[in-house]
Amino acid sequence: MTKLVIVRHGESVWNMQNRFTGWMDVDLSAKGISEASKAGELLRDYRFDKVYISHLIRSIHTLQLILDKTSDTRTPMIYHEDDDEEKSREHYTGDESSELPIFMSKKIAERYYGDLQGLNKDDARARWGSEQVQIWRRSFDVPPPAGESLKDTLARVMPFWDSTIKKDLLSGKTVLIVAHGNSLRAIVKYLEKISDSDIPDHEIPTGVPIEYILDDALNVMAKKELD
Repeated sequence: MTKLVIVRHGESVWNMQNRFTGWMDVDLSAKGISEASKAGELLRDYRFDKVYISHLIRSIHTLQLILDKTSDTRTPMIYHEDDDEEKSREHYTGDESSELPIFMSKKIAERYYGDLQGLNKDDARARWGSEQVQIWRRSFDVPPPAGESLKDTLARVMPFWDSTIKKDLLSGKTVLIVAHGNSLRAIVKYLEKISDSDIPDHEIPTGVPIEYILDDALNVMAKKELD
């Protein structure tokens, strides 16, 4: 069996302001900082073999606050997965006995909301109508103007899962992912075998570590929210 922990970043300033955030690089609110710090307390004694984060500051800051609380004394080492791998790792392959390998990628960033980004959700409803905005937010395969649907987000996340994270878990590594509501929905959909129609309404709370115990085929043996 192997262990996976996922954490949605703490509340962001735009979460607090009820705005569509997407790929806008907005940091944590005071509440989000508190949530991430609490997550760190809950994960204090965990020892992760690999950590995955998105390139957005709310994910990075959440991980930083988690690591501030850890009893793990290894040096965090960030690998930028979207850079030229040959160039970035040509002269150094890492030392997992003294370093915590952290892999950063846009592949697990939040859903891209296109023309909705930056808008207050109430203002969007006034402009396009509540029914249309609800379709964009909660349908599986209807994207907002110039944005991604949840289906599009899954199509971006899952190849990265298959090529990297899944391989780590299959080899028995303990993995932490700090990412976003919609990118984590992709992973949860796969793990929990949630249908296309049900996954848009599956909520992942901000700043709450969720632990999965997986068997050798990555079937879920146990799941719990840490609190």
